[in-house]
Amino acid sequence: MPGFGMGNLADKLRSAITDDLIKTTVRFFDKNEHVYNWGDQDDCVYLVERGRVKATRFSEGGKQCLLSIHGPGDVFGELCLISESRAETTTAMTVVVAREIPCLAFRSLLAHEGLSEALFGHLAGRLAEQQQMITYLVTMDCKQRLAAVMLHLGRKLGRRCPAGLRLEEKITHEELSAMVGTTRSRVGYFLKSFHEEGLIRRGHDGTVIIEEEGLSARVAAWQGQLTPKGVAAAP
Repeated sequence: MPGFGMGNLADKLRSAITDDLIKTTVRFFDKNEHVYNWGDQDDCVYLVERGRVKATRFSEGGKQCLLSIHGPGDVFGELCLISESRAETTTAMTVVVAREIPCLAFRSLLAHEGLSEALFGHLAGRLAEQQQMITYLVTMDCKQRLAAVMLHLGRKLGRRCPAGLRLEEKITHEELSAMVGTTRSRVGYFLKSFHEEGLIRRGHDGTVIIEEEGLSARVAAWQGQLTPKGVAAAP
């Protein structure tokens, strides 16, 4: 039986599918359709082939927190490996095509060369991403968090072009506010400010273009000025 070699988790799964080592189901989701809901007994891992999926959680008061956005090549739903019920809701932001992989079939692949290491790397990367987002929430104000989130989304979901990072999929002010922890009106105000400063701009086709170098330098400067409690660091 062929080995997987080196590569990320999505590459390993694609190789397993190509080599007929695992049976998957191709699923189609319309925009705004839920892949699964909080509390569901869904026991599948998903590999996005086309489109965008967002993962959200809600407080007891109904306030929404947008945890992450997954695009083509991303794997999500992997927590079914350790939990019987879903802790978040996942929703198609666009028309989505995804591979649905039963948890038991996924577990059976862990014995093959390379997949367990790829899974550990994937989970470590997801943990590092979440820790970074927590750091932003603790150490930055709303405007600074929005800048950091825009930079993160641009690097994860955008395409590099001569002008910077192009975000072709529309992410609404409401979705950004759920990631940043502020209101839609403040998100709009801050985005206007970034536009005036030349840090982001609208392309002719309506897409958002992020000036990566400038926005990255701004975020780094803010991080260097703050301690974990948000107090100005000593010179």
